[in-house]
Amino acid sequence: MLLFKKKFLDAIRNGKKTQTVRIWPKRRLKVGQREFVPGLGKVEIVGFDAVRPTDLTDADARADGFESREALLVELRQIYGNTLDSLRCFKITFRYPDASTDQDRLG
Repeated sequence: MLLFKKKFLDAIRNGKKTQTVRIWPKRRLKVGQREFVPGLGKVEIVGFDAVRPTDLTDADARADGFESREALLVELRQIYGNTLDSLRCFKITFRYPDASTDQDRLG
């Protein structure tokens, strides 16, 4: 299961959010895997890369539903605190809706 704050669900539905950054001690997902998102259904993981928060770009921020890299880092620091730069960070790219799971959502 991949959890998102409710404020991001519409952006995912509209295709404005196609990426998320997570701080995990180890890799939890793999490319091609389908993950359930409460309130949405399933998404397909299309990219999964380790990244340092300092290496995130404005393009990463836009894919994550933010206007700038700085706005994304502010959000991440609100979630993970000032230790963000010392934690293991993963950039997860996903596709919604996942055409192969449309039947899962409909029936």
